[in-house]
Formats: sequence, C-alpha cells, structure tokens
Amino acid sequence: MAVNENPEILLYPRIRKSPFFYASRRHGVAKYSVYNHTYHPRHYGDPVAEYWHLVNGVTLWDVGVERQIEITGPDAFAFTNMLVPRDLNKCAVGQCKYVFITAPDGGIINDPVLLRLGENHFWLSLADSDVLLWAQGLAYNAGMDVQIREADVGPVQVQGPKSREVMVDLFGPDVMDVPYYFCREFELDGMQVVVSRTGYTAELGFEIYLKEASRDGVRLWDTVLQAGEPHGIQVIGPCHLRRIEGGILSWGSDIGLDTNPFEVGYGYEVSWMVDLDQEADFVGKEALTRVRDNGISRKLVGVEIGGEPLGTYNDGSMIDVFPVHEPGSSDAPVGKVTSACHSPRLERNIGFAMVPIHLAALGTELAVHRPGGQVPAVVVEKPFVDPKKMLPKQDLRSLAATS
Repeated sequence: MAVNENPEILLYPRIRKSPFFYASRRHGVAKYSVYNHTYHPRHYGDPVAEYWHLVNGVTLWDVGVERQIEITGPDAFAFTNMLVPRDLNKCAVGQCKYVFITAPDGGIINDPVLLRLGENHFWLSLADSDVLLWAQGLAYNAGMDVQIREADVGPVQVQGPKSREVMVDLFGPDVMDVPYYFCREFELDGMQVVVSRTGYTAELGFEIYLKEASRDGVRLWDTVLQAGEPHGIQVIGPCHLRRIEGGILSWGSDIGLDTNPFEVGYGYEVSWMVDLDQEADFVGKEALTRVRDNGISRKLVGVEIGGEPLGTYNDGSMIDVFPVHEPGSSDAPVGKVTSACHSPRLERNIGFAMVPIHLAALGTELAVHRPGGQVPAVVVEKPFVDPKKMLPKQDLRSLAATS
C-alpha cells in the first residue's frame, strides 16, 4: 500500500475553532494542526516567504488556540504562586511573565505566558496542554477560595519590525509606553482588549487579547488588517523558523512532562525561572530541589546539523524526532533532535537536541540520523540569532524618534 504523504485534516464540528477561525481561513490556509483541541493554521503555502515577511515587515497570526485560564478570588495570588516555580511577588500588576507549570516530579505541564491583571487576577495564556482541570483539581484539594475558568478571551499576534506602526495606528501613541513583557488595557472601536509586548518570534511584537472574543473575533481581525494594510501586513502561521533561531522552545516537542526546567536550560543558567529560595511551596519544589542538588544526566542543547537543507519544521518535513548517536557508534541512539529547520538567514540547519550531559559541551561532535541519512552535527550556542533578545526589547519611543 502506498503512503499518502499529504493526508488532509478533517474539518468538522467536534474540534474547536478559535474566535478568528472563519477570518483567518479566508487567507488560504495550506496546513492546519490541532492545538489545545482547536484548529490552528500552521502556514499559508510558503513558510520561508512568511519568515521574510516577519523579519522585514509586519505579520498577523491567529493564535486563538492560546486558551486563557483565568484565576480570580481572594486566594488567587497564593494559588497561582503555588502553581508556578517563579516568585510572583516579583510580578507587578500589569506585568507578564514566561512561566512553567510543574508537576510534583518537576516535569513541565505547560509553559504559558502569565498576565497579572490585578492583585488577585491572572490569565495563563496556555501552550498546547490541558491545564484547566489540573488547576481546578489543585484548588479543590487545597481548599482555596479561587475561581478558575476558561475566559472568553482570544489573542492575535502582531509581529515584526513594523508592528509598532500598526499598533500606533490602532491604539494611538500611548501603546509605545507598554514595556517588554508588560500589558495594558485599551478600547478599540468599542471592543475591550489587553495589549502585551510579547510574542513567539524574538522579534519586536505585540499580542492583542480580545475580551468577548466569541462575539467580536472576526471584527477585531478585520480591524487589525485594515490598520496594517498601509504597512504591508501579511497573515502568516506561527513562524517556527524564527522561534528556533530565537531559542524559543515548543511544548510537546522540546519540553513536556518528561523534562524538567534544569534539563532545558531554565534552572542553573536562568535561575529566576525556578526560584527555590522563595517562601512559597510551589508544586514540584521538593523534586526540583533534588534535581538542582544532584545534577542532571541530560541537557537540551543547540545543534548545527549537516546535510542538505532541512525544511521549515511546520511544513511536514519533520514528522518525528531525529535520533542522535555518538560519532562512529553503531549502538542505539543516545539522544534526539527535537526541533530542526534550515535557517534562511544563517543558511544552515539548526535545531535543539536532548543529549547525555557528557555530550552537551559546546563543540561536541554528534551524529544525527535525519531524512537523507546520517550526517555530522555539532553542539553550538543557542539562541542562534540575537541571543540577548535586543530586538523585542527595543524602546518604542526611541524607535519613533529615529524613524
């Protein structure tokens, strides 16, 4: 029997639609996947062209699949501080934080962006795993006075170096005063939104979180498109080329329940992501303390991979992990490449690999079995581009003065 290399994805009522589904599909979605039980546009025909639109201009993404778990009530702060390993005493109202939600054994349940909208009001903008029932179960077991629900909120991303101009046209010059990883409420043509300086690109960018999203999703989409038209806005899918260049991890690929923060570079090097000295006894604290003290046996590293150019990761060219071997060994694989692509800017194959700790040092040679056969690879620094993330952190007022 012949393998169908490009099977279709079925569109039917059982799988959820984002608030922007009927708007984003007008632009000719070429591939969908299912993310948080919801259809998600992955690209619109040419992921490399989408990459260049992102790094040179401005792009609009349907990311309504980032379901918003809302936590409110008198114990909301105490509960949320128990849910994540970061010390939320260091998170001001109006601030956002990239966080892990950890299991009792230290595994990563999810890696959302947390938005603190009030003293006891939080949104968790989820990656692709179920958290609502987990959080509700924890709250019930802890006997805390909190309300936890999925809010009728849907985000879109406006990303790229010209995103500032589009956002100013939408919201006025005050939007330039929103710092990196902060958020602020705005009204747009009668729609209530929260705007944050966040994104999945390591480029300058914003997310617009729409309240009453099931009602106003298509209207917001059209409003953003209209404002972006003079600036050449393009609708694209999540740009995995750019997120891999930027060292951004993908839940389910690079991290998950079977990995802990120390193994993926958020523990020793980035100790504020797992604050073991804080007073709060967050879920997984005891296990992660043992990991810190005993060390890790494997680590997620950056790799350059030889051979012909790989695809774009979201084009169907990487349907499974790539086995990693020690060079010259015919033994079983010792690790795996979890995400990989051919970077159009760097003109080489790059990715992330989980390898034994003795193979994690920079310059270590590896052998990777990828489509086309086994090729040499080498451990390198990540992020591959703009390692200090200066692009998304730019001061928007200074940009306006020089443009």
